[in-house]
Amino acid sequence: MDILGYSSSGWLSSALYALLLVVLSLQTKGKGESAWFTALVQSAIFAILVIHGLSLHDSVFTPQGFVFGFAQDLSLMAWVGLAFYWFQSWFLPIASLRWFCIALAAVCAYLPDLFPGTLLSARAVSDPWFKGHFIVATVSVGFLSLAAMHAMLMSVQDRALHRQLAVTPNGRIALWLEGLPPLMAMESMLFNLLYVGYALLTLTVFSGLLFSQTLFGKPLVFDHKTIFALISWLLFGGLLLARWQVGLRGRIAVRWVLSAYTALFLAYVGSRFVIEVVLQRT
Repeated sequence: MDILGYSSSGWLSSALYALLLVVLSLQTKGKGESAWFTALVQSAIFAILVIHGLSLHDSVFTPQGFVFGFAQDLSLMAWVGLAFYWFQSWFLPIASLRWFCIALAAVCAYLPDLFPGTLLSARAVSDPWFKGHFIVATVSVGFLSLAAMHAMLMSVQDRALHRQLAVTPNGRIALWLEGLPPLMAMESMLFNLLYVGYALLTLTVFSGLLFSQTLFGKPLVFDHKTIFALISWLLFGGLLLARWQVGLRGRIAVRWVLSAYTALFLAYVGSRFVIEVVLQRT
């Protein structure tokens, strides 16, 4: 499929992710994974991530210029989330998160084929500093997206532990929850994601002021994206400050994470979705 003159191959990454999910679903019927099977799956994830990443790069940085939209944003978020999972899985027992991360990537990888995005700038694509800004922004949103998914998993895990969620004993959900790390370890992982994601988001927000001139010809554009991004930055900052000062944790921390991420999602994905799909404007 050609989009604005470039060939989009997100379907290939999506199909490979889906094939890997089928293999994993068949394997879960057994009694566990052997070391060679785990290594094979890790190798397969890495190979598909490379294909997915190259496809995304070529579809965003095109010969015509910088092409972007909500679909590319979601695909990039899923790519960063799965890449971080792949790296962490070598050191932490987080195999229970694998299926979820791959399924999300399988769906999001195909979205740019359906929603090609718009040409935002013909000159930004040749600016190496803008490319650096874009990569930092992508990684920061990806980290915080993974943190939000992590927070939702923690919420489900917490409710199950307090028997506020009906779970069939020895069922698939029960076995999946048992495979998650302890809640304290999950919380530690959550804040590690937040620390890195917030540092990158801070760099993104303030470097974005410099590159506004490249994209829009103005020093600063106070649109919905800018406002929601600043709100999210303040909320995440407030959460980390409360964690440092009073040791904020548990359900309040989870709700705070999800509220801050909602603002971030509206800034980077929601605004583009409304423009491209609802209003059908470029």
